[in-house]
Amino acid sequence: MRILIDTNIIIHREANRVFNEDIGLLFNWLDKLKFDKCVHPLSIEEISGYQDEEVVKTMKIKIANYNLLKTESADDQLITQIRQSDKSRNDFIDTSILNEVYNNRVNYLITEDRGIHKKANFLGCAEKVFKIDAFLEKCIAENPELKNYQVLAVKKEYFGNLNIDDTFFDSFKQDYAEFGNWFNKKADNISYVCITDGDVKAFLYLKQENTDEIYNDIAPAFAQKKRLKIGTFKVTSTGYKLGERFLKVIFDNALQYDVEEIYVTIFNKRDEQLRLIYLLEDWGFKHWGTKTTNNGIEQVYVRQCKPTPNLQQPKLSFPAVSKNTTKWIVPIYPEYHTELFPDSILNNESPQNFTENEPYRNAIKKVYISRSYNRGLNGGDLVLFYRTGGHYVGVVSTIGVVENTVTNIRDESHFIELCRKRSVFDDKELKKYWNWNKNNRPFIVNFLYIDSFPMPKVNLKKLRDLNIIQNAPRGFEPISDAKFEQILKEARANESYIID
Repeated sequence: MRILIDTNIIIHREANRVFNEDIGLLFNWLDKLKFDKCVHPLSIEEISGYQDEEVVKTMKIKIANYNLLKTESADDQLITQIRQSDKSRNDFIDTSILNEVYNNRVNYLITEDRGIHKKANFLGCAEKVFKIDAFLEKCIAENPELKNYQVLAVKKEYFGNLNIDDTFFDSFKQDYAEFGNWFNKKADNISYVCITDGDVKAFLYLKQENTDEIYNDIAPAFAQKKRLKIGTFKVTSTGYKLGERFLKVIFDNALQYDVEEIYVTIFNKRDEQLRLIYLLEDWGFKHWGTKTTNNGIEQVYVRQCKPTPNLQQPKLSFPAVSKNTTKWIVPIYPEYHTELFPDSILNNESPQNFTENEPYRNAIKKVYISRSYNRGLNGGDLVLFYRTGGHYVGVVSTIGVVENTVTNIRDESHFIELCRKRSVFDDKELKKYWNWNKNNRPFIVNFLYIDSFPMPKVNLKKLRDLNIIQNAPRGFEPISDAKFEQILKEARANESYIID
């Protein structure tokens, strides 16, 4: 397996001091799996452009540890089209690096560069271009026997029970001189935390702010609104979709406290901070302005809690969804139900078996694989998931919103690549599912998990008694607006995220 590493990742990996701890975990997996670490010839040019001659000299020596590509791919029409919009030499080099995976000269490209990922989407090779966290997820999913640590569930914890001397908090101490005092004063406050083998891997503190809050240090000035402030937020890469899991916590709190806006103030000095900013932007946060503090200038990002639903890109308005879309109900077998929706666990299931120790359990974005006759789902459509089990045990448990569907799947390999990141199936199961009926190949529904209904859930008997459905659904079955609303009412669903 040949893995092409983008220039910036190599630079951070080979630097004299650690800038990004996640890269160490990435290279640990690359070595563990005996993958060939490749570097593009133009990466040497980029490294040579550094002003510090000693750094350049050291880097050129260390680059010998990588497999330097001997040739470069020729440009086809699409690559030529991309080059016409490249504005700098760095853009040109990015396109050249991407061209190698586009032409299948390497198996995968790992890069944190958002521009390269956008180009990969345009070229149709996005499934071969990974960010660090996504590649770690792939490694863990495909090689569960090689993971050497256990990621525990996200849980609430008092500040006072956490070890402020954990290296996880070092970056906060460097950025904020008062962090230690602030942390200790919060001893009796609740945080959200994820701990792996005794070490903190993710941390979140949220603060409710009312209309009387003062924002003299933010420009442009905030209008008076009820807000949820993301007070402290940091996630290290583990391959377990912790960023998405914590975003779900943020959005759930925003709905619970009925705020109008969510905002965060954050420095943009470190890779970890930039990655967090990119994650927030991917989910609809927009740059507002700046906050002036004794520690420097922070950037301010704002998100409406219930924006106008975006049907083409539902995650930009998540969890707000439109009431005026097609509604579907679809079955999901018990053995996959709680794997995909751990928050929808039933009373008769064992919760200790469903801590968030699989990437797809933490993800908001999920994959559903189907052979349904109905394949005409569109972005923004709402889906009710029915856990099969018969008259009394079969229940409607969960609601999601469709991002898109994929029906033009080339072959088995393409199918596995598209599903691997967010499916409950392993590769062996995916191969079996793809080949089970060659006359009716499966298609893929990419969707966002919105909410789990409270217990007790509406079972098939209740659905029959109310004349909503008489038989358990088989595949995606459309339901009327009236029956959809009736199910939500019977399920005691929180409908605040559904916008007229």
